[in-house]
Amino acid sequence: MINFFQQIWMGNSVQMYAIVIGEIIIVWILFRLFRKFIFSFLKKFTSRTASQVDDALVAAAEKFIIPYIYLAINYGIIQQLTLTLHAEHILKVAFAVITAYYFVRFINHAIHLSVLLYMERKHESAERISHLSGILIVVKALVWIIGILMLIENLGYNITTVVTGLGIGGIAIALAAQNILTDLFSYFVIFFDKPFEIGDGISVNNVAGSVEHIGIKTSHIRSVTGEQLIMPNTELVKSTIKNFKRLQRRGIIFKVNVRYDTPEEKLETLPQLVESIITKQEYTTFDRCHLVAFGDFGLNYEVLYYIETADYKTYLNIQQNIHLQIIKTFSEQGIDFAFPGQQFMLRHPQASKT
Repeated sequence: MINFFQQIWMGNSVQMYAIVIGEIIIVWILFRLFRKFIFSFLKKFTSRTASQVDDALVAAAEKFIIPYIYLAINYGIIQQLTLTLHAEHILKVAFAVITAYYFVRFINHAIHLSVLLYMERKHESAERISHLSGILIVVKALVWIIGILMLIENLGYNITTVVTGLGIGGIAIALAAQNILTDLFSYFVIFFDKPFEIGDGISVNNVAGSVEHIGIKTSHIRSVTGEQLIMPNTELVKSTIKNFKRLQRRGIIFKVNVRYDTPEEKLETLPQLVESIITKQEYTTFDRCHLVAFGDFGLNYEVLYYIETADYKTYLNIQQNIHLQIIKTFSEQGIDFAFPGQQFMLRHPQASKT
């Protein structure tokens, strides 16, 4: 039996292979126990705290750090064996690839988690948080490129040629995909500047509708007539956007034209009549009513008031009620509206005495 363990196979004794296998099994058992008891305790402990940072750290350690440490220990155990140059090179390359893989994934996970926690701390909406996927795809891709370049350099290759080739190819790709990159940049502008969000009612380029989706290249708007409009982000950034959802109060200006032969005392009381009509409406704040011009067909009064709500239907209902009350009140007071084509004589008090 002793002679069997002393036998040499591929440069190592059977006893050395047994020791290595035994160490790998022991390490596997220890890590299983560590995960089962230590991490279970840590998860229960962090779940009782108000902060989410400790939960994230424990999750990241279990997902990335512990598996990498386990593989690194096994790598050290296997190195006890006498390996051929080819086998040792394969093992070294494999461990370098594993290191780069876990390093890049850990960095991307940390970036994603940091941005997510920051946005939640700022009480950003769920729609805004969902937009992160578009930006983080680009950021994670860049981290992967950097990680691969570092891996190539650590393996002993000259990355200058690779970077030069990527630079030339990148220029060609950038020229070919100029419009896509422009839309991507516009997406960043929309995300950080926040001219609108999903669910907002907006008007752009004489088209009004509700925002349904904000993508990397295009955004989807459901028009008030039902059609879905696919608009490039570049066009949206270049255009003037009216965001109705962020409307705090709506200013309404309209004109009332009355006949020239309206008695002076009625012209003087007209602003008070209009003010009384407007102030009786809910959600309204009266500002002014003045005679502003001598029109071609009558005297022009300009009225300004505010509706203290952004709801469009409420605005229409209030405006309709005001118009109807003006018509009714003017009829009761004997004030006639001026219309094109009316024929009347302007009477002056002095003229009637002669």
